[in-house]
Amino acid sequence: MGSDSIECVSSIDGMDEETTLTQSSKPHGGAAAPAGIAPSTSVHKLLECPVCANSMYPPIHQCQNGHTLCSTCKTRVQNRCPTCRQELGDIRCLALEKVAESLELPCKYYSHGCPEVFPYYSKSKHESQCNYRPYNCPYAGSECSVVGDIPFLVTHLRDDHKVDMHTGCTRSIIDMSNPIPVFNCFGQSFCLHFEAFQLGMAPVYMAFLRFMGDENDARNFSYSLEVGANGRKLTWEGTPRSIRDSHRKVRDSHDGLIIQRNMALFFWAASEKNSN
Repeated sequence: MGSDSIECVSSIDGMDEETTLTQSSKPHGGAAAPAGIAPSTSVHKLLECPVCANSMYPPIHQCQNGHTLCSTCKTRVQNRCPTCRQELGDIRCLALEKVAESLELPCKYYSHGCPEVFPYYSKSKHESQCNYRPYNCPYAGSECSVVGDIPFLVTHLRDDHKVDMHTGCTRSIIDMSNPIPVFNCFGQSFCLHFEAFQLGMAPVYMAFLRFMGDENDARNFSYSLEVGANGRKLTWEGTPRSIRDSHRKVRDSHDGLIIQRNMALFFWAASEKNSN
């Protein structure tokens, strides 16, 4: 099967930028949603810390009346039981620790489609890396605490952050003051970032693409960026990074097209001269 490609043409402060995105022939797919898996609610509730509501792991502490809490919260409550206010001491709830050791529970993202089941004490490690965990909002213009799946975040970017949305094989993006235009191709969504920052002591501009999905799926695509004017151009080719990697992490790893300020000014001056 041959590859598909898309070209997005944009103008950045008078500079022409062309983005070409290519998809490999690897099929996209995911695990099927689990059938009939539900967490053991009553037992799992016993293992929930009454202070922070997180799952408890050894050492699990208890007061003389049998009320439990996690080791992190024990220091927060100044050694007083948050339920009965009795002094906690150093009593461990070994029975509950043993019960937890015998449990196998589904990933907490089972309702999002994760079919995995794990022993209680190894479940949290999987959940921190689970492909079905929600994504953070990829907006680069300000800190945003919104999380969700990809369709939800695309709607959130459009409605709440008012980002430009583009669909099709070729686009002309006139205004790059918007920190994160989003475009759709091959049924997937991509974020195009362009910003100014300091690289050491030198002011630079940087452009890069992020894939709205997981890293493994991002590897199915490649893209090229081209910025130029007056017969000169700079190009970059690479694989889009997943939005699992923060905007700052991608920028600080320099994984994109970096344009020195003097070169950007040259492109801008050449474009201004041609437009007059």
